[in-house]
Amino acid sequence: MEKTKLIVNTESKSYPIYFGNNILGSTHKLLKANLPNVNKICIISDGKVPSSLSIKLIKSLRKYDLKIYKISVNEKIKNLKIANNIIEWLLKNNFSRSDCVISFGGGIVGDLSAFIASLTKRGLKFINIPTTLLAQSDASVGGKTGVNSAEGKNLIGTFYQPDFVLIDILTLNSLSRREMICGYGEILKHSLISDKKFFLWLLRNAKKIINKKNRNILEQAIKKSCKIKSQIVSKDERERNLRMILNFGHTFAHGFEAAKSFSKKLNHGEAVLLGISIANELAYDKKILSSNDLNLIKRHYISLNLPNKLSKFFKKKEINKIVYFMQSDKKNFNEKINLILLKKIGKTTKPNTFSIDRIKLKNFLLKCYK
Repeated sequence: MEKTKLIVNTESKSYPIYFGNNILGSTHKLLKANLPNVNKICIISDGKVPSSLSIKLIKSLRKYDLKIYKISVNEKIKNLKIANNIIEWLLKNNFSRSDCVISFGGGIVGDLSAFIASLTKRGLKFINIPTTLLAQSDASVGGKTGVNSAEGKNLIGTFYQPDFVLIDILTLNSLSRREMICGYGEILKHSLISDKKFFLWLLRNAKKIINKKNRNILEQAIKKSCKIKSQIVSKDERERNLRMILNFGHTFAHGFEAAKSFSKKLNHGEAVLLGISIANELAYDKKILSSNDLNLIKRHYISLNLPNKLSKFFKKKEINKIVYFMQSDKKNFNEKINLILLKKIGKTTKPNTFSIDRIKLKNFLLKCYK
């Protein structure tokens, strides 16, 4: 039950991320140390989290005035109507600004819970306990909150840092291989944009992460991923410049997800992996990325059977829809689509230095379709 921590320093707040194996039961101790004045807590929980984990968390918090709000999670519940329902429920239960919301689940629950916490009475205390590899390695760090719109993903949101994050490796035990791959997409992204040594380490250890769920290797990968993201966020909390490099692969990914109406046929991590693959092909096509680096990443995809073919998920006629949603992305400042591309493993193009118009992008996607 030994735990370690990483301090995230941002312009608005500094907070710890606690890492460990089987540390969920110590949530009350961390709450007492970080938020001694909390009396009332609402756990917003993914209904699919194993009951054994929920019981452990509830037992740890039994001395608090505890409310549970369970939701059946998919990307479509991340909307203003659901957020408003939960906010009204918190107000009816007389939650004050000294009270606390705990997110207990994956990235969707985390985004929604943080959004709710940031708006209710202009800000409740917020703790994130991510239970998926995707959320532990990426979504729980950085303070982005959000809900989706008919026009695209995460177009409505705030920046709201948690009071602390608790990452228990034990919560990953029940995840399927598909869910592990979903989280691995973000870990791989962090290595590609920032640290070639980390990428080379992943070449040797990825199968232990995805297939074997080796706890020590997992903890190392998650810690490193969180450290890379926290270093970027600390320099640019509100995504004015540097933080945009974290969107590598994501502008494509959000277009893919929206074009599929956020269906289960393509989850977020798969969309990110596909987005990274397509972005790398574009970088090579524009003579930004070398064939050596492109092929090294491609071989890694093949060895793990990661999503890399547009035709596996989309019909040709859906490419117009993908481009439409990519053009709606919040990071675009004109009619062109802004993209972060890889210059080499460990380094990206600078934000706002590469853009492409919709016709050229459509033609490129058609060329990729195979």
